[in-house]
Amino acid sequence: MNDYSVEAVDRLPFSTEEKAQRYRTADYAGAVGLNWYRTDPTLRATMAYYLQPDELAVVEPHLDRIGALMGGPVARWAEQTDRAPARLERYDRWGHDVSQVVQPSSFIESKRAVLDAQQALKDDARQAGFRSSMPLFAANYLLNQADIGLGCALGTGGGMVKSLVAAYAPADVREHVLSKFATGEWEGETAQLLTERAGGSDLGALETTATRHGDSWLLNGFKWFASNCDGQVFVVLAKPEGAEDSSRGVATFLVLRTRRDGTRNGVRIRRLKDKLGTRSVASGEIELVDAEAFLLSGEPSSGEQPADGRGLGRMMELTNAARLGIALFALGNARRALVESLCYARQRRAFGDRLLDKPLMRSKLAEMIVDVEAAQALVFDGVGIANHRQPRAVRQRIAVPVTKLKVARLGITMASDAIEIHGGNGYIETWPVAKLLRDAQVNTIWEGADNILCLDVRRGIERMQAHQPLLERLHDAVSVSDDDDTTRLVRRRIEDLEAAITAWTKLPSEVAEARLFPLSQFMGDVYAGALLTEQAAWEQAAGRTDRKALVARLFARRCLAERGPLRGIDEESDEGIERFNDLAEGALTGADAPRP
Repeated sequence: MNDYSVEAVDRLPFSTEEKAQRYRTADYAGAVGLNWYRTDPTLRATMAYYLQPDELAVVEPHLDRIGALMGGPVARWAEQTDRAPARLERYDRWGHDVSQVVQPSSFIESKRAVLDAQQALKDDARQAGFRSSMPLFAANYLLNQADIGLGCALGTGGGMVKSLVAAYAPADVREHVLSKFATGEWEGETAQLLTERAGGSDLGALETTATRHGDSWLLNGFKWFASNCDGQVFVVLAKPEGAEDSSRGVATFLVLRTRRDGTRNGVRIRRLKDKLGTRSVASGEIELVDAEAFLLSGEPSSGEQPADGRGLGRMMELTNAARLGIALFALGNARRALVESLCYARQRRAFGDRLLDKPLMRSKLAEMIVDVEAAQALVFDGVGIANHRQPRAVRQRIAVPVTKLKVARLGITMASDAIEIHGGNGYIETWPVAKLLRDAQVNTIWEGADNILCLDVRRGIERMQAHQPLLERLHDAVSVSDDDDTTRLVRRRIEDLEAAITAWTKLPSEVAEARLFPLSQFMGDVYAGALLTEQAAWEQAAGRTDRKALVARLFARRCLAERGPLRGIDEESDEGIERFNDLAEGALTGADAPRP
């Protein structure tokens, strides 16, 4: 039985049954309804690459269940929340400021289901005796394909809060806060209050003031953009009275929604932001009015200022981990865009064939597949876990900003490509890819835009020689790779990158700053190329296939090889088209299986 009614337009003189089949709604289900772990060979291979077989046996059933959850209910709830997001009830019936964010049921149900699934994964992994964060990272990757807004709400600063509280908070506050996290009550209830109207990314220009009040502090100020603003616990940047009015005067504080005496703290939400995307995470403007706070650094001796000059630096060190999370958001956007594009191109017919069978479409989809797998290699390597495949954990100081720079932008271009592949349908909100583009745009802003990331790369090179661990990681990668043309090309580019960094350090300051972007892009391309060759060598040694070698070769040719005067027009063959089926089946499998 057809899933659409026969209408007058189906009986027009030039209509046929074959043409009418093109409009079967069920044929254009897209990604929703698929098990996103089971249909993703690249993610399954990544888990097999990083985890020992006994570890994989424990976590894979969980990832399979999470793949079904994210591709089904969570993806559908995300669409509902996007259409009807949270609202703010500022005052109660007596006119008291209660600043209550009212979440839609779709968000509440989704959050509960995700937390339950993640907790089950963590419990079984802990019981099995291994502490790798890779399985949870993979689970978040699956979540981000459904809803990066919920990913933000659940991941905003939780690890950072626990670290800072454990190290610096007063004993009674530390015990209270950590117990809330231990029971799971405050999972997904944290936020960072950094940005203000005066400065944006220039956090040294903030104006929020801290005044000592017994063994605590009182904060007064206005935070312009706070994601997850309905949380229970906040990390806040402020300047203590008398501190230097610069980045050295910034200190880090803990603020709870409720004071120690049980009364409501001075945290007021002025309004929720009317955002382009990520509508499932409530972002708002927060006013701090004598808000009780606790200094998250060593208490100074008598007469010293609490701003030790390291408050902003301490926050930025922890922010680097958050940047990897943003890169994972963008990777989720890119992967979802790819899956939607493959599903649509397999069904849509034009000019006598499926879109998937057109050479230009195959060329575009092959490029998208390669770019997603290169981004996946970067992001998962950035976790920095020393393991049986990677004996030297990459230090994140410079690898993560380079990764975010590359992958956050890719999330946008992939979503844009998906819209183009869908044609006019892609521009319509009732189809799935318009939301992807709206959501993806924020990833280049969250935790530092491109220029901020480039400046962080500069600081890493100049102050910490942080490029050296990254270069060592690249040499490690190609040292285990096959000695083929692709590996030799990547090895030459690593040498070129070392020379480029040396040359860059000798440039005048302003010129060096202007050239940070191409230098950082070069780092990202070589980093990705080296990781792909490393994965290709493992895949071939494991007796799997040579598909990853194909991916590495296509990436290296496009991003690392020198192009001739004819820009590749004269190449004898195009492996991306000739072996497109291998690429596509290795990117998405089982999409035609019956769906629940």
